[in-house]
Amino acid sequence: MVKIKTTLSYYLKISSQLFCHRLPERTFRFKGHYFPVCSRCTGMYLGMLLFFIFNYFNPLYFSFTLTLLGFLMILPTAIDGLTQLFGLRESNNYLRFFSGLIGGIGLLILVISFKLMLLGRY
Repeated sequence: MVKIKTTLSYYLKISSQLFCHRLPERTFRFKGHYFPVCSRCTGMYLGMLLFFIFNYFNPLYFSFTLTLLGFLMILPTAIDGLTQLFGLRESNNYLRFFSGLIGGIGLLILVISFKLMLLGRY
């Protein structure tokens, strides 16, 4: 009989493989253990979480200007990722993390803005 793993770390590992390449050289390591996602995705998830918490306690008015700002905040992540993908330069984990952090905030701004647009509350 096969034993099925039901731990949180197992589910994180499986779900993270759907969205992230998880290359060891592009992943942070803590006490000999790799994070479940790469440094850019770590930054994006942390950025989305921090913005969610901030917006919960300090609700923002979502306007066209904020939506445009959200779009502009994604650009550093896109530029960092695309220039690395096409071999124009090599990024490092800290740059990946901080561009992901900014991009995560921008992504959540866009998601909330589009949600509000669909609900007619924009």
